[in-house]
Amino acid sequence: MRYELYYWPGIQGRGEFPRLVLEDAGADYTDVGREKDGVERMRAVMRGDGGAAFLPLAPPFLRAGELWIGQSAAIAAFLGERLGLAPSGEAERLVARTIGLTIADLVNEAHDTHHPIDVGAYYDQQQDAAAQRAAVFRERRMPKFLGYLERVLERNATGVLVGGEVTYVDLAAFQVVEGLAYAFPRALARIRAELPRLHALRDRVASRPRLAAYLASPRRLPFNEHGIFRRYVELDP
Repeated sequence: MRYELYYWPGIQGRGEFPRLVLEDAGADYTDVGREKDGVERMRAVMRGDGGAAFLPLAPPFLRAGELWIGQSAAIAAFLGERLGLAPSGEAERLVARTIGLTIADLVNEAHDTHHPIDVGAYYDQQQDAAAQRAAVFRERRMPKFLGYLERVLERNATGVLVGGEVTYVDLAAFQVVEGLAYAFPRALARIRAELPRLHALRDRVASRPRLAAYLASPRRLPFNEHGIFRRYVELDP
């Protein structure tokens, strides 16, 4: 199976969550948006040319043979369950999906710190509101979400979020920690001592051979101020 991942070039964004699964699994895939004419091919699918029953609102989305699937968390779950990066039992698979969707909620809230009013407007057009939103995120929302992941790890007691082996939700947790370390390094540092298991999981994921090779390669784009996790020093005093 050769997978086709559709996402904007130049940013990690929400496309990075399924991309990490593809990379860690050693899957054969094409990053369509980074190819010549890839963005236009992606826009064609968004206009309805992908399949009779598939009309995505926005990327990322994935093609797997005759199958199409959208939404970052759903794609990561689909790939994890296909590529050996998900629990084998139904009950634990449902737990993994729950955690994956919770992480997606955190990602949305991180995005809204710099675009709290209008996604289509520039950051500097809503900077005062962003400062207010970021303060709530730093002080209450980020500790709440990361504390939840820490409690899940403590309860599971295997070093991973579900079961006994690394799954796609552990890759998602890694990406969130990396993104927040870029966007809110001071705020994250203040609560780091409360998150020993989560940071240990981050290190465990980063050391996986295929992931380590990917992270050191040009395919891993750097964080920047065009993606979800953005570094504005005034939002992280």
